[in-house]
Amino acid sequence: MKKVYSSAAAALDGVLHDGMLIAAGGFGLCGIPELLIDAIVDSGVQNLTVASNNAGVDDFGLGKLLATRQVKRMMSSYVGENAEFMRQYLSGELELEFNPQGTLAERMRAGGAGIPGFYTKTGVGTQIAEGKEVKTFDGVDYILERGIFADLSIVKAWKADTTGNAIFRKTARNFNPPAAMCGKICVMEVEEIVEPGELDADAIHLPGIYVHRLIQGEHEKRIEQRTVRKREEA
Repeated sequence: MKKVYSSAAAALDGVLHDGMLIAAGGFGLCGIPELLIDAIVDSGVQNLTVASNNAGVDDFGLGKLLATRQVKRMMSSYVGENAEFMRQYLSGELELEFNPQGTLAERMRAGGAGIPGFYTKTGVGTQIAEGKEVKTFDGVDYILERGIFADLSIVKAWKADTTGNAIFRKTARNFNPPAAMCGKICVMEVEEIVEPGELDADAIHLPGIYVHRLIQGEHEKRIEQRTVRKREEA
């Protein structure tokens, strides 16, 4: 099965449609599938629901999809760093489903494992629990959270072989593996694609069975908040 495609647009050809649920990897601006996001912007697809830890910044990452009003609903744990995300939410232009960060990651992982739901203590007694089933185990209340089953997963890896076995670098590993697992189709962009056998089997973070399409590309290394101290005079 050929998995390597020539471009992000080619890898997404025939996959995108209005109203779909997309799971996007990345943490802040680390490990975000920027090339695939740009291709989705160019496609003009509308009314998207996006499950992602956050939405990038105003002019980069998922922030581009918010700017073009292609997203109708976000499933996220963090709104900060993106003024447009916050503005659309507060003005009622954008639906937002807040998730505790660990719960969102587990909802993705559960979907990838075929688990429709799970119980967790996180959020009990808060607004997170409103409208959700509460069950008591050993005298402790838990709320039911649903697994995420996305139409499409878009993720970014550091290295992968041509069969899709992937390695993620540092913080990029936080959300990319569970996001990749929960999609009916997973498209992954990679900094470097190698031949099978070139990666240490014990170092693989995501088995290729979860990955359907691959692209290699050049990526911008942005920093959300650059903080430096004043230069000390000699």
